[in-house]
Amino acid sequence: MNSLYDPKDLPGDFVKCYGGTEDGVRVFSSPARINIIGEHIDYNGGKVFPAAINRYLYVAIRKRSDSKIIYSDLKFPGTYTFDINGTFTYDKANGYTNYLNGILSQMKEKGLSFSCGFEVLMVSNVPAAGGISSSSALECGFAYAVSETFGFGISREEIARLGQMSEHNFMNVHCGIMDQFIISVGKKNTAIVLDCDTLEYEYVPLELGEYRFVVMNTNKQRRLADSKYNERREQCEQALKILQENGAKITALCQLSPEEWERRKEAVADDVLRRRANHCVYENQRVQDAVAALKNGNLARLGALLNESHESLKDDYEVTGIELDTLAQTAQKQEGCLGARMTGAGFGGCAIALVHKDSISGFISRVQEAYVKAIGYEAGFFDCESGDGVSQLRQPL
Repeated sequence: MNSLYDPKDLPGDFVKCYGGTEDGVRVFSSPARINIIGEHIDYNGGKVFPAAINRYLYVAIRKRSDSKIIYSDLKFPGTYTFDINGTFTYDKANGYTNYLNGILSQMKEKGLSFSCGFEVLMVSNVPAAGGISSSSALECGFAYAVSETFGFGISREEIARLGQMSEHNFMNVHCGIMDQFIISVGKKNTAIVLDCDTLEYEYVPLELGEYRFVVMNTNKQRRLADSKYNERREQCEQALKILQENGAKITALCQLSPEEWERRKEAVADDVLRRRANHCVYENQRVQDAVAALKNGNLARLGALLNESHESLKDDYEVTGIELDTLAQTAQKQEGCLGARMTGAGFGGCAIALVHKDSISGFISRVQEAYVKAIGYEAGFFDCESGDGVSQLRQPL
């Protein structure tokens, strides 16, 4: 694994890139995230249970004396130049800067005005396209950096909404808000239980003792995720409509308790639709059970819930695939592992496992061996702890 970039080096690298002195340079951090449990229910009225983790993207920013905006990244070649007084539009040729310009476009829509331009240098220790929200870390870290630099004072909750609205209105990606929300409001040593409909949330102590989460990246290129995601949403909407037509006074599947679902499920005659709804109802209950398990310090129960979640995502929701199944099911059998499951959209991306810290090295070696044997190429692994949400690391001198 490549060594991680030290953000203490960023002001010096900024001056190498742009000249001048370090005096006016601010540095911000923005974390990756994992969703501990609560998958594919954010759009079904359910609750999710994410945590920010200690892998960060860093943003260095300094005001300019003119209206230019200049973006550079230490790991990606090329410099992009725009004008703060211009109109921002999506252009595939602009690469990652579309995420940044999308944020600026939403800020302008809110009536915020800029007294000058600025220059940005970024670097990330978050694996790109690994299912732990590198794009949301980019959006929220940049939005927070701009807000603090120009004195906008945008709240953390609004930073999350800015990220989501940028995706919807600029990138034309109709994402939920979980990723941006936990990245914005996260706190070290906690997870949050978030109601994706109301955005009400509660911090829950994430006290794992001798255990750590290990992130396992399939390294698979995901091509079907978007189309299958839309298909699953449509199937859930069909199941909901059938239940409503048969007397269920609900507006979302996750409003059903498991007991009421068991009484009503025969109304959903189609096996596929029934399994989709079954996952939603029981996954929502697993979130509540996981929160209770953590509050009670019952890590074994949390691990069992992770295993149940993966089985449901595999059999009822059908969003795993051989790569994720190989990682999760192999992990579940290893000494020192309390539980494992896929996390994120599925069809590739990442899984997580709850592993004793003294077992991590052997765990990774054995799971890697099984994965290469079954899939033909290596997975990526790293262990992590909880981290803080978007933060300012360096004030201008």
